Amino acid sequence: MRTMRSWFRDTTGGLPTTFWYLWSGTLINRLGSFVLVFLAIYLTQERGFSASQAGLVIGLWGVGGAFGTTAGGTLADRWGRRPTLLTAHVGAAAMMLALGLARDLWAVALGALLLGMFAEAARPAFGAMMIDVVPAKDRLRAFSLNYWAINLGFACAAVLAGLAAQADYLLLFVVDAGTMLVTALIIFTRVPETRQAGSASTAAASAPRGALRTILTDRVYLGFVALNLFSALVFLQHISMLPIAMGDDGLSPATYGTVIALNGILIVVGQLFVPRLIRGRSRSHVLALAAVVMGVGFGLTAFAGTAWFYGLTVLMWTVGEMLNSPSNSTLIAELSPAELRGRYQGVFSLSWQIAGASAPILGGVIREHAGNDTLWYGCAALGVLTAVAHLVSGPARERRAVALRLSGEALAPVTANRGPQPAEAVA
Repeated sequence: MRTMRSWFRDTTGGLPTTFWYLWSGTLINRLGSFVLVFLAIYLTQERGFSASQAGLVIGLWGVGGAFGTTAGGTLADRWGRRPTLLTAHVGAAAMMLALGLARDLWAVALGALLLGMFAEAARPAFGAMMIDVVPAKDRLRAFSLNYWAINLGFACAAVLAGLAAQADYLLLFVVDAGTMLVTALIIFTRVPETRQAGSASTAAASAPRGALRTILTDRVYLGFVALNLFSALVFLQHISMLPIAMGDDGLSPATYGTVIALNGILIVVGQLFVPRLIRGRSRSHVLALAAVVMGVGFGLTAFAGTAWFYGLTVLMWTVGEMLNSPSNSTLIAELSPAELRGRYQGVFSLSWQIAGASAPILGGVIREHAGNDTLWYGCAALGVLTAVAHLVSGPARERRAVALRLSGEALAPVTANRGPQPAEAVA
């Protein structure tokens, strides 16, 4: 018992109050994150759209998210974290209701585009606010705790959404919008602006063109973002092609909800122990292992046909996700200059949005023209190639991180959660 209390104190103790308000908002938001999990099923079974049309709509969500993260990163640096978060959450709640009421394909597509833009605009501001309030020595466990909250909410939401969808799909949109508004209320009443006056003036003095030039010439950083894009292309098949594949095997939406909830349950049970497990190990080696495990997990989907086998594949690629998240977050923390914190996070989040736009479209095209098995074999191959690239590029990233640390710059992380998640984080 004493050991358990000591572990709990080491994991949760000493974090600032503002962090816990942000953590609570994350949990509440994810508890209602129904829509993206079931959007592919909703579009094909409830609205009667084809798989390619459903992929297009989900892809437009990612396109909107790409604009949202870019704008959100700039606004977080120039306007402030708090007003950016409030605007994004309120706008996303309104668009969520509009999407639930839309009927024609053009209206659904437009709703998904605008929803992705507002929802993902919050991501860079949230990541910047987290590092603003959490000391460097506590960031690994703070982001692990936040990731834990994301997946606790996601696991509950996946199961509840499967049941709610059997009653009324509109209920999914209403509850999701409601949790967004509750999160906005927490930020409005309990979370102050965290951007420091010094960094604010520095960011304001930097023209957007200069900031963009800085990022575009940062080859080490852009290389890491590109590798995240490849991992995201694999990972995001779980919200686009996986539910369609399970439907082809005669499995119900409720079964998909239960199977995909295993992802959140495993993370809830094990994620708090992962930082201690990988502490002191090479981040590049951990990221390479994560890419292989995730790729093989999705590759095994080619052999699945029953609920228990699909569940087994979900558990496997979830282990890869759990290894990827903390290493990703801390490494991006050390590659981001303080005065461009929001913009660097916006560019990193952009990789998720590009994957969110292209993963369902590519997955749909590959399934249609090359077959379901080819899609999952391709996921495995891409995971292995990404792992090799992590091993090759890792030393350069670590040298860059050491150089920035020695320069005395404040460094900023990016929350590495699932991308256009049932927001991450979704998610």
